[in-house]
Amino acid sequence: MGETVLVQGIASYAGFAAGLLALTGSTVALARWARVGLGWFPLVVVVRAAVQLSVLALLLKGILAVPWTVAAFVLLMLTTASWTSARRIRELWHGRRIAVTGVLSGAAVALVVIFGLRLVAFDVRDLVAVAGIVIGNSMSAATLAGRNFRRTSGARRPEIEAWLSLGATPSVAHEEIGHEAVRESLLPTLDQTKSTGLVTLPGAFVGALFGGASPVEAAQFQLVVLAGVALAMTLTGVVVTRLAGHTPYVVEA
Repeated sequence: MGETVLVQGIASYAGFAAGLLALTGSTVALARWARVGLGWFPLVVVVRAAVQLSVLALLLKGILAVPWTVAAFVLLMLTTASWTSARRIRELWHGRRIAVTGVLSGAAVALVVIFGLRLVAFDVRDLVAVAGIVIGNSMSAATLAGRNFRRTSGARRPEIEAWLSLGATPSVAHEEIGHEAVRESLLPTLDQTKSTGLVTLPGAFVGALFGGASPVEAAQFQLVVLAGVALAMTLTGVVVTRLAGHTPYVVEA
């Protein structure tokens, strides 16, 4: 009986893996056909995510059982998010430091506000769930805001030079560019938030339902997450662009 269950389990996982590879392979094939230039990157990230999630599933059993380890786990998430964003915007002046500062400040402030206002119970499960979502979105905000800032600065180089020639500080010369970079980095997330329940069913809401929460409780949890993400991403984007705006040179187009 035990061997039969084991064989069925292996067959089930094998079937899932084959289906996932087929789905990801379709993405790779489409990107190659459209000459997007991604190469095998979609497959690499899915395989990496599969490995990381498998390890995470095993680790969470121990983490959730020993509350003090949550602090180390959240620190690991912050470190990984900061490092990932730092690599994406390293071309900026002090880009790595800016990315770390932006991610840490945005995520930390949002989490303190969420749990400080008791919008979510301060327990191990909720902390891990909310922190993972908020930190991940802070990472995205830092990357998008930083890349948008650099791209727009290069495109509007004559305007920046004009400001500097008039005696403006680098911060003033880059101010409007920073505003635009933050706005562009936030619009996709804000549009998705606006269409929640009509176009999308957010993961936190669905996950809470599957976890046994009532629809009302799941909706409350999702609203807290959405508001927290908006705060974290906005603060992260503002910090990144304000620091990047202190660049002592004009970005090349």
